Amino acid sequence: MIKASAKLLALLSVVFSIAVSQVLAVAPSADEERIDVGGYRMNSLYLRAKKPQLPPIVFIHGASANLYDPVFSFREKLEGRADLLFVDRPGHGRSDRGGPENAFPDGQADAIAALIKKRGIGKAVIVSHSFGGAVAAAFALRHPDMVLGLVFLSPAVYPWPGGIAWYYDAAKVPVSGALFSALVVPPVGLAMINGATRSVFAPNPRPPGYITKARALQALGPKAFRDNAIDVANLLEWTKTNSPQYGRIAAPTVIITGDTDSVVSPDIHSRHLARVIKGARLLVIHNMGHKSDYVARDLAVAAIETVAGKPRDLRKMAAALETSVAGDHEK
Repeated sequence: MIKASAKLLALLSVVFSIAVSQVLAVAPSADEERIDVGGYRMNSLYLRAKKPQLPPIVFIHGASANLYDPVFSFREKLEGRADLLFVDRPGHGRSDRGGPENAFPDGQADAIAALIKKRGIGKAVIVSHSFGGAVAAAFALRHPDMVLGLVFLSPAVYPWPGGIAWYYDAAKVPVSGALFSALVVPPVGLAMINGATRSVFAPNPRPPGYITKARALQALGPKAFRDNAIDVANLLEWTKTNSPQYGRIAAPTVIITGDTDSVVSPDIHSRHLARVIKGARLLVIHNMGHKSDYVARDLAVAAIETVAGKPRDLRKMAAALETSVAGDHEK
């Protein structure tokens, strides 16, 4: 009886997980295109401007995300002003994983460089958030001739204490990790997604419609979740080896972070990065959490304009943002 009940429970778990996975599936946008970059396909959304005022801009999303995270934040502000390339990192969204090198920022940077070339873009401003910051740093080191400027938003680029979350450890291992990602993550993640996304924005409010418009549920797909776990696990060791090279980055750089970021420490990452990249400008916003790509969106756009050579008073804008964030914080 016990064995039969266990088998039934396992069968129900599989059926439920499959059903949840179907819920997570979202039809691709007509704007998306998967392009072969050397034996595997990278997915992106490329918006061309008829009369661009700014150079091309490439957006690299963070962990547990896809290209629609920056699309939801930046498209409205920048469409028509520049050619915009939003990229699914290898193994995320609708991009294939590719080879084992794509489990590291170096490989992902090379994959994005290949995609940029396929799109016919020469130099671009590279905008990155969180984990994407490590990919952007690798891109600047490996493809400096393709970088016009860098805007780092709450970047994760240095070794940190404490390791990684237990569920990443559970998901990254070869056999049981695949089962964990397929059977446990979809239903549990679906139940927790509301609180999890709010906590990433905290102490700032999450934008209305974020889960749907940013297609946040894609991160709960078994393959995407496991690839993300492997990325995060590899990042820690990668930063130990590669962070000493950041001083070689020569492109104009702006770094924006929040002093209440509980996900990526501004002291360990942003402040340190600003010290080693010559001429980098650091803007630390009081009472802002991890989602600087949303909370500081207007400031990030001004930072893009700055590295593109347009005069903008970033300090004044940062002060105005702090006043606005303080008002939201008091509500």
